[in-house]
Amino acid sequence: MSTTLSGKANLISWVSRLIAAAIMGQTLFFKFTAAPEAVALFETLGAEPWGRIATGVAEALAVILLLMPRSAALGGALTMGLMGGAIMSHLTKLGIEVGDDGGALFIMALVTLAAATATTWLHRSALPIVGARFQG
Repeated sequence: MSTTLSGKANLISWVSRLIAAAIMGQTLFFKFTAAPEAVALFETLGAEPWGRIATGVAEALAVILLLMPRSAALGGALTMGLMGGAIMSHLTKLGIEVGDDGGALFIMALVTLAAATATTWLHRSALPIVGARFQG
């Protein structure tokens, strides 16, 4: 179910969805090509290669859902879950800074989480099961 948003809310929705999709889309290349950085990250988590591949598939699905207006709520919710996992991984096992990146991966996860949260909130009435509770 798609939600009808006002002009300003629609603009915010598209900007937040594009930010989240762009960040996750960029990292997909590294996950699916088994780039050394991605392999090392998932080895640290004890989830190489299945965790890297499964995360890549889930992120690819989230990107597709985010870019389709009818499924923006699902894409936002899936992205929130994925970024929650990424942030917890940084806070518990990886550290804020990974491979001298200055915290870039962690910051990208935070930005993506914020964008996904905005998307999910704006499209909350379209969420399966609970969305009806948010109908005007």
